Amino acid sequence: MTVEQQTGAELLRDEGAQAPGGPDTVEATPPRSVERRSVDWVPNRERTGKVAHLGFVWFAGNINLTAMATGVTALTFGGSLFWTIVATVLGSLFGTFFMAFHSAQGPQLGLPQLVQSRPQFGYLGAALTVWVFALANYIAYNTSDAILSGSAMDSLVGIPTGVGFPLAAVIAATIAIFGYHWIHRVFRWVTWPLIAIMAVLTVAAFANDGLASGAFTPGGLELAPFMTVFVIVAGFQLGWAPYVSDYSRYLPATVGVRSTFWWTYLPSALSAVWVFVLGAVLAAGAPEGSAPVDAFRLAGDRLFDGFGWIATCGLMIGLLAVMAVNAYGGSLSMISIADSVRRVKPTRAVRVASIVAMSVVVWSIAQFVGEERFFEFYGNVLVFLAYLFTPWTAINLVDYFFVRRGVYSIREIFNPRGIYGRWGWRGQLAYALGLATMVPFFVTTPFIGPIADRLGDVDYSLFVGLPVSALLYLALTRNLDLRRERELAEAEGVLPTVHR
Repeated sequence: MTVEQQTGAELLRDEGAQAPGGPDTVEATPPRSVERRSVDWVPNRERTGKVAHLGFVWFAGNINLTAMATGVTALTFGGSLFWTIVATVLGSLFGTFFMAFHSAQGPQLGLPQLVQSRPQFGYLGAALTVWVFALANYIAYNTSDAILSGSAMDSLVGIPTGVGFPLAAVIAATIAIFGYHWIHRVFRWVTWPLIAIMAVLTVAAFANDGLASGAFTPGGLELAPFMTVFVIVAGFQLGWAPYVSDYSRYLPATVGVRSTFWWTYLPSALSAVWVFVLGAVLAAGAPEGSAPVDAFRLAGDRLFDGFGWIATCGLMIGLLAVMAVNAYGGSLSMISIADSVRRVKPTRAVRVASIVAMSVVVWSIAQFVGEERFFEFYGNVLVFLAYLFTPWTAINLVDYFFVRRGVYSIREIFNPRGIYGRWGWRGQLAYALGLATMVPFFVTTPFIGPIADRLGDVDYSLFVGLPVSALLYLALTRNLDLRRERELAEAEGVLPTVHR
């Protein structure tokens, strides 16, 4: 029997506790060892770390080649540099708001983010709806990472792009295999050097004589490119939401929602604004048609010879850390999807195999897309993933903070025939209808919705999908037996601190 199929006393007995949060009777795995947990619950005896450590992960998590390329991509939609920067700032602050509230769930529940979706979408429903989209999220972002890592390897040391990604993937996969504590440790190591590189690169960007005269003049506001930039930047930050609490779930259960929120929101929002804006400014000062890596390196070398190489190397290191995050999260999604359909023992070997499998898939897609089609591919990735996760984030947050108010039965989350059901029709229906109401407002390369077309290709889809999904889910959950759920949670010995 796997942890996924354990229920009630069986799960708690194997964890060595009378109830979640009960006596610590089993020796915890040392933090410097290879992580032994996968998609299962983290008992209190293994909760370590400081909430401030989240700041390193989510600040440095945005300092890398792909995040910088997001700013470059934003400028390709045709808006002026000034209004692109304004849309970038607003989109970053907006998307990070939801992402940070997801992060706050980690210490309260001790569960991976997507496992916590079972009460809304059902034991099997979460696997076939939310987790499939999450896996697409990991693959899409790591494909973009693969293209840029290959390009950076070629630029830095002359390694062909087709060879550069496998080398980068091996490094990232190794970090991912060691798991949670090592990912946190790596981000603490790289944060300050990356801040130093960003500071000097910022000076180089704004001192660049390649910037056109009056580049920061506001000019007229064009809503279509402005809103597209807003959506892709908000989507980038929202893209962290399906796995953000994976990196707070080992924090002690006494860590409150407020502190987890702010140690996620402020670092991530600030670094996102800094990196995205810097990417747009670097693109504005680069020769027309420059690849992202070439634009970053050229700007650095204009400040002083050789700094372009240092800056690109630093951003590449940041990218390796993020690739590890995506590989780690992707492996959890693959194991969870498989295990929800057919029992899979979540061993370290299975996690390694899933990481390798994901790397092969990503490499194949990256080879097909190629560097020459990076902007088109990455722009669509940002837009479509923003669409897919908007209804989910509304449903998940409404359920946690307003419907169940953080009260969940850990036992029942791991019970395929438990109180949360197999399909979770309320969450599925709210998601489907919420996404359907967004479609007429879509603005993408292959499709423009009829309402968006009438509005001059202005994308308001996020502002439709969020409230519709949230209100529908609230209405559909009015007849839930929350008293019974609370009784089960109280019997397990752990109640959340959502108001702290």
